[in-house]
Amino acid sequence: MFRYLTAGESHGPALVGILDGIPAHLRLSVEAIDETLGRRQGGYGRGARMKIEQDRVEFLAGLRGSETLGSPIAVVVRNRDYETPKVRALMDPIAGAGDPLTNPRPGHADYAGALKYRQRDLRNVLERASARETAMRVCLGAICAQFLATIGITTRSYVTRIGPVEAPELDDWDQADVEASDVRCPHADAARAMIAAIDEAKASGDTLGGQFAVRIDGVPAGVGSNRQPNQRLDGILAGAIVGMQTVKAVEIGLGASVAATPGSRAHDVFALEGENVVRASNRAGGIEGGMSNGEPIVVRVSVKPIPTLTKALPSVNLHQRTDAPATVVRSDVCVVPAAAIVGEAMVRLALMDPVLEKYGGDSMEETLDNVRRSRDAAGRLFARER
Repeated sequence: MFRYLTAGESHGPALVGILDGIPAHLRLSVEAIDETLGRRQGGYGRGARMKIEQDRVEFLAGLRGSETLGSPIAVVVRNRDYETPKVRALMDPIAGAGDPLTNPRPGHADYAGALKYRQRDLRNVLERASARETAMRVCLGAICAQFLATIGITTRSYVTRIGPVEAPELDDWDQADVEASDVRCPHADAARAMIAAIDEAKASGDTLGGQFAVRIDGVPAGVGSNRQPNQRLDGILAGAIVGMQTVKAVEIGLGASVAATPGSRAHDVFALEGENVVRASNRAGGIEGGMSNGEPIVVRVSVKPIPTLTKALPSVNLHQRTDAPATVVRSDVCVVPAAAIVGEAMVRLALMDPVLEKYGGDSMEETLDNVRRSRDAAGRLFARER
C-alpha cells in the first residue's frame, strides 16, 4: 500500500515528508525535484516570502546512491525564514512564544481550527493550515513523478483563468509556452490581461482566485475500479485535489457543463482506425466508470482568492469580544500559477496507490515486468483470430 505524510509549520524549522510504498531501485534525480520546488515558488502575484525561501530537498532515509531502497523515504525542506531571530523566537518548538493572534480571517482555517483544537492563539492553527505546507507535497509529488515516468505517465498544467480573465480552452498545449509565462498561461493576450488584473487587485488591497487545468498522459486503461466507491479513480483524484488549500471545485472532462449537454453530445463514441479502437472525442476526460479508459485524463480545478487581504475584511477580536479587522499577515495576491504546480503534485500522489495496486512490485524490475505483461495481455484480448 502506498501512503504519505507531511509535517511542519509555515514558519517552523522545516517541512518533513514520508513516502511509503515506492519500489526499490528507482533512480532519483535531486535536481529534478529541486527544479519542481522552484516552479512552485514562481508565478506573478506571489508575496515577499518567496524571495526568502530557496526550497531544496534533503533526503534522510530510503535512498542510497541515488536509488530507492524499498523502505520508507524521509525528506526535509528547510524554512529559511525560521533563521531570522524574530521568527525563531515565535516558532521555536521548545521556547517559542509571543502575543496571540486573536482576529480570525474570513475564509481561513483560523476560527474553525481554534474551536476544534481549543486554541486561544490563532497562530497555532494558521501555521499548519498555511499553504507553505504544499512545498512538501510538491516535493513528494516530484519523487512520484519519476516513478510514474518509468511507466510512461506524465502530467502538465496551465492556468485557464485568473479573476475575471479567462483564456481560451485548449485540448493540448506546448508546455514550454506555459513555463515561459509569468502566470503559467500559454495564451499571450490572456496572460497579459491576467497580469493587469493581479496588479489592479494588489493596488486595491484585494486578492484573486482562478482556475487551472491538469492533463495526465499515458495512464493505461483500467487504472482504478468500479468495484467499490473508494476505488473509483475520479473520486481518488477529486478527493486529493480538494484536499489542497483554497480549492473549491474539481471538474473532470466536461465537468459541470455536462449537466446541460444531451447524451448524444456528452459521450465519446467508438470507432475503428485500422485494427485500433479509437475515440472521436474525450468528453469523459479519460475516466469512465471509475477507471481510466486510455485517453488523456483532464482535470480542471477552481481556486478561491486567498483570505489574507492587505485591506483587511471585517472580523472580531475573540479575546475582547469586539468588532475588529481580520489579522493581516505577509501573503500573496494570487496563488493560481503556483496552485497549478501543487495540483500536479496531488495528481501524482493520488495516482500512486491505484497504479501500484494494478501493477505491484517490490522492485522497479518487478513492476516494469508486470506493466509489460499487462500491456501484452491487453493487446491480445480482442485481437482478430487468424
